[in-house]
Amino acid sequence: MARRPRWIVALILALAIAGGFAALGQWQLARSVESAAPREEQTEVVAPLDDVSQPQHPVPDSATGQLVTVDASFVADDYVVLSDRINVSGPGYWVVGHAIAADGASLAVALGWAATEDAAADAIRTLDGRAPDGALTGRYLPTESPQGSDFEKGIRSSMAVPELINLWATPPDGVYGGYLILDSAPAGLELIDAPAPITEVSLNLLNVFYAVEWVIFAGFAIFLWYRLVRDAWEEETTEKPTVE
Repeated sequence: MARRPRWIVALILALAIAGGFAALGQWQLARSVESAAPREEQTEVVAPLDDVSQPQHPVPDSATGQLVTVDASFVADDYVVLSDRINVSGPGYWVVGHAIAADGASLAVALGWAATEDAAADAIRTLDGRAPDGALTGRYLPTESPQGSDFEKGIRSSMAVPELINLWATPPDGVYGGYLILDSAPAGLELIDAPAPITEVSLNLLNVFYAVEWVIFAGFAIFLWYRLVRDAWEEETTEKPTVE
């Protein structure tokens, strides 16, 4: 029965329909992965800071962790030491400077890490005379919350731009919403570990569900052909009652 021309044509049609359903399922599955795929390695291509973020604006998600470059000069006596900063060597201190970009906007810059507070203070004394002005390159990150600092005890541990603004002796004329971690530490400081951002990948379960549905439809198209062939065979082979 299945080898008869009309059922062979029906099988070809069923296979074509099943193939179409399978293609739709593959498309839905590809969309579920594509929508969850992390950003390409754009963060590792150095871009001008003004191209990824603007003063007086929040840091866009696309700029988080971006390697940037900016022409800026440091303000003397506007250095701050942050405690409880974890680095490769363990907990220690960050030396943070107040840089002014070419457009006049202020930028918080984490210059390097020190194991002790005294080492951080020594580095600041050196920086007051030899700050790395000019083209600064590093990783750009959004501001942290100031809630991590213990103000009552005079401890500052958060890289919070709003808090730094209140500490800077020179009033800023516009401020970038994020901060820069330099990719090279000045003398007396260690390089701050600032790895590329990691984006978690999660599937779009709705698209996965649709993909499974299309696979089921493809299987049903083949089953329907089989069922029709079997019904035709049963009808042909079943003895019809004789009428007396």
